[in-house]
Amino acid sequence: MLNLTIAALFLLGTHFGIAAPSLRADLTSRIGERAYRLLYSLVAVVALVWLVTAWRDAPLVPLWPIGAVVRHLALALMPLAFLLVVCAVTAANPTVLGQQPDPDAASPAVGIIRVTRHPFMWGVALWAALHLLANGDAASVLFFASFIVLAVVGAWRIDARRTRENAAGWGVFLQVTSNLPFAAIVERRQRLVTSEIGLWRAALALGLYVVFLWLHPWLFGVSPLG
Repeated sequence: MLNLTIAALFLLGTHFGIAAPSLRADLTSRIGERAYRLLYSLVAVVALVWLVTAWRDAPLVPLWPIGAVVRHLALALMPLAFLLVVCAVTAANPTVLGQQPDPDAASPAVGIIRVTRHPFMWGVALWAALHLLANGDAASVLFFASFIVLAVVGAWRIDARRTRENAAGWGVFLQVTSNLPFAAIVERRQRLVTSEIGLWRAALALGLYVVFLWLHPWLFGVSPLG
């Protein structure tokens, strides 16, 4: 379990440490933006491989019983995680690296961005939270909690960095969206328009969910269906 704990701390420490404004500025000034991104990616891959390997080798220490209700809840909500990720990678988003808000856009936020300006992060967080609940052992808590912290804190850090940069249109975009899913809608700063998300994205997310559900026993050695 010590190896897994160190791997989890390494994952979080390297992601947040290398991306810290002062260190990032220093590294990019020394090696350039492209080299910095390559370094960041390499460290991220090493950290992820180490974490997965440590999790697989960790002893099984049950913390709570896994009943049918928890398994069914995870199965029912997991498609939402897939939908968030699919929407995140198939639509423009001013919070993504290399993209900027459009100050002249008629609607600063469309599609899933009306729900949350960080759909990828919340998709990962939901995926991790459901797996954490459905496993119920100490190693899984360390493993999946690492991704929850990475996603939730990562979303907050992106907002902070973009606010410091203060690109044209960012202030308006910030006002009409929320980090926490549905918060802007509940506060009536935004409205849900399901047609903007697109039926094809929902179909793709559901299809990917079914494929991963089918491949899960071969990829990870356990079937979510029991």
